[in-house]
Amino acid sequence: MSTRDEVREFVVSRRANVTPEQAGIPDFGGGRRVPGLRREEVAMLAGVSLDYYTRLERGDIRRASDSVLNAIARALQLDEAEREYLFDLARAAPSAAAVRTRPVVRSVRTSVQRVLDNLTVPAIVHNASQDLIAANLPGRALYAPHFDTEGVPNIARFIFLDPRARDYYLYWPQARRTAAAVMRLEAGRDPLNRDLTALIGELSARSPHFRQDWAGHDVHSHRTGVKSFRHPEVGLIEVAFDVFEQVGESGLQIVTYSAPPGSDSADKFARLTAWAATRLPEAHRRAKSATAQDDEEAMPPRAGND
Repeated sequence: MSTRDEVREFVVSRRANVTPEQAGIPDFGGGRRVPGLRREEVAMLAGVSLDYYTRLERGDIRRASDSVLNAIARALQLDEAEREYLFDLARAAPSAAAVRTRPVVRSVRTSVQRVLDNLTVPAIVHNASQDLIAANLPGRALYAPHFDTEGVPNIARFIFLDPRARDYYLYWPQARRTAAAVMRLEAGRDPLNRDLTALIGELSARSPHFRQDWAGHDVHSHRTGVKSFRHPEVGLIEVAFDVFEQVGESGLQIVTYSAPPGSDSADKFARLTAWAATRLPEAHRRAKSATAQDDEEAMPPRAGND
């Protein structure tokens, strides 16, 4: 889908989500042909002309100022992630060639892996394409079904294409919608991410559920919350998660999982870590070795002494 088409589909979908009552617009009776707000109502709320707003909604957004975009975001009652996505679409609008391609990160530095291994809670690292590129041993244990796949483990591919996901994620439909919404936000941030574009195309072709969730045009920024997993080794685990952006590595996120001390989930974490210590150490060692090798290959050659 072109940027213009995405602008149109996204804005129309957000406009349909806001009722006149929510926007504080009086109801004078009579039928409404469209769900949510009319174009003229959004234009009035944003303080722009109907003609100008119509052009914006049709995808001509590249010349819109920040103040106009903020006004439209307020009129459509966009949340923080949706507002960010609207601004990303506006920045991407001039042309694909004008958008600088960001490097795809497929591994973490040895120092990052060292930090992960010193954490006592499960931790994973994924890139903008949802590839699981690093983890500590408890994190690898928590995400064991994801790592038990061919090739690079990928969160979205597991959720939409692996039958085990329906059992692993206690609230699988919610996990699906969140994954699609996170991917849409990342696609807006970096429209030239070939890996992410290819993944979206693959899932669109292979998963009816992805096509359904993607058509909702939702965007989501993962920061903190609660997840419920049904792990094949220890059963139900309810955990809090926190997401940290890795400075200097575009699209790379560190996710940690924790449970209250003395809780059932904390006890299951301990059991899971003990299980991992006997079942997964070799796989974890190989993963760390690959990270160290990538680090070494990326380092510039040392100057010799003449």
